[in-house]
Amino acid sequence: MPEISRFYGIRIFMPVNDHEPPHIHARHGDDEARIDIEHISLIDGKMPKRLLRKVLEWTTLHQSELLSNWRLIREDKKPNQVDP
Repeated sequence: MPEISRFYGIRIFMPVNDHEPPHIHARHGDDEARIDIEHISLIDGKMPKRLLRKVLEWTTLHQSELLSNWRLIREDKKPNQVDP
């Protein structure tokens, strides 16, 4: 699962050959959350509220880039890095 961004100690990964809906994985320490890119919402997992808010804000700002990366991965191509 390639890392596509990192900010505030949060690592953002884009799953390869994963299931719908389009989503990212956000990790911070032992916490991990899966975020739906289209609906900007928590699918499952856990993360401190303050950090989860940052991930959701970041996802909102970069939604089109993330959806583009999702399409690239579906075509077995490498996703692009996304600015923090």
